Order: sequence, then structure tokens, then C-alpha cells
Amino acid sequence: MDFKKGIEHLRKSDNKLAKIIEEYPEPKISKTKFHFQSLVRNIIYQQLSTKSAFAIHNRFKKLFSSSIINPKDVISISINNLREIGLSRQKINYIQILAYEWPAIKKKFADIDSLDDTAIGKELMKVKGIGQWTVDMFLIFSLARPDVFPTGDLVIQKGYAKLYNMKNLPKKDEMLKGSQKWKPYRTLACLYLWEIIDGPFEW
Repeated sequence: MDFKKGIEHLRKSDNKLAKIIEEYPEPKISKTKFHFQSLVRNIIYQQLSTKSAFAIHNRFKKLFSSSIINPKDVISISINNLREIGLSRQKINYIQILAYEWPAIKKKFADIDSLDDTAIGKELMKVKGIGQWTVDMFLIFSLARPDVFPTGDLVIQKGYAKLYNMKNLPKKDEMLKGSQKWKPYRTLACLYLWEIIDGPFEW
């Protein structure tokens, strides 16, 4: 993603966002090749506050001897150990299912850069426990795709409402319509929305 070009586009297309851009530091994201590890992290973060999810994910990483976590490592960890770090039985189930199915998914993602966002999402959502929010987080924070807009993310909803001085949280259709002027850099706009609600955080 061309951050400088994207920021300039957002600044020119949205006066309210332009003020945020001036106030906050330039956001940063980078691609990763550790896709399985990223998806596990995304599952852990589902429906949790950033602070709680960050703590559980840190405890999860400490269960492994290597910083690179693969499906075999995950499968070898007992359910009790996973429960002890704060994971629910449902999330443990989702993570284990992903671990078992990952070899087949990995083959389909061998040339992932050639796949569009929709194709990637369609493949991932075949896995139990992976929905649109998890796909969106993967597209943004693992693949650094430039035009992702996770309307189902509560912080994004709050950020959108704050940006436009709304009394209530916006509806999905309203957000999609209002974000058209940000295209094709909606990911970048979202990084600013996260920033104004949650502040700086490590994903």
C-alpha cells in the first residue's frame, strides 16, 4: 500500500478525516508470511477488548518454544493448557479446526498475492469459527490490503460515529455509503478510526 498517496487521497476527499490525519501520527502496517499464526491471533481477538485479547495472545505465545507457531505445535498443546491461559472452549475448538485444515488451505494460498480479497474471504470462511470480521483483520494486518472496511468491528463503528459527531452507532449501509469517498484506501481510514478510539496498540 502506498501510504503517502493514500493519506493525500483521504485528506483531499474528507475534511473531517483531514483534521484527524493532522492530529495523529502516520499509521503503519506490514505484510507477514506467517498466515496461520496470524489467523490464530485473529480468532483469539474475536469479541474481546483489545487489552484482554492482547494479554491472552501473549500467554498463548508463551506456550511454544518457537516464535513461529505452526499447526502441529497447536495440535500438540492440551486443551487444559489452552483453557488456563483464558481461551474459551469455543475458541480452542476453532483454533484446532484451523490447525487441522491449514495444510489444505495453505496449498490454495500458495500464490495469495494473486487472489483478490473476496476469493481469500470465501476460502477462509469455509472454516468453522472464521467470519467476515476475522477475514477483514487478516486482510488488513497480515496482507496489508488497501481497501478493507470492517463494518462489523465495534471500534470502527465508534470511530466512524465520533468522526462525524453521531449520537448513535452507524448502520452498516450508512458506513458503506459514507466510506465511498475513501476508496481505494479504506484500510488506511480505518487505521485512523482505530487510533481515535483505542489509541496506539500493537496488533
